[in-house]
Amino acid sequence: MMRSARHQSGMTLIEVVISIVVIAIAVSSVLGVLSSTVGRSADAMVISQGVSIATAYIEEIALKDFTDPDGIDGEVGRINFDDVDDYDGLVDNGAFDQFGNPIASLGAYTVSVAVNSSTALPGVAGSDVLRVDVRVQFAPYLDYTLSSYRTRL
Repeated sequence: MMRSARHQSGMTLIEVVISIVVIAIAVSSVLGVLSSTVGRSADAMVISQGVSIATAYIEEIALKDFTDPDGIDGEVGRINFDDVDDYDGLVDNGAFDQFGNPIASLGAYTVSVAVNSSTALPGVAGSDVLRVDVRVQFAPYLDYTLSSYRTRL
């Protein structure tokens, strides 16, 4: 009697190699997406901190007098600034509070302030309007400028 040949199932070598290649492509695609996501995960925090720094500087400047109250222009040191124009040209390497104390976790930011006369507000004389630009940088992720107007009125 002759035995019947059994049908054996399995994978050939070519099928195994093709499966490995397909899995390798899928895994490398997923790892590429994860790598990109991890690389950008801190961007939102950096932007949020930069906006907060710029807002804090703008608020500090907005609380100062429009004109120099003591008649001494160009006070030295941010703690001595008593009018908006004193902030023109200020550059802080790292974020500082209004008393000049560094904010520990924000030392990598650069803050610069420019104050200029402006005619951007209709019906208000240019000499009665100052534009305050606060630029916050955190290279290479952030270069953000927040602008505000301060009027004599």
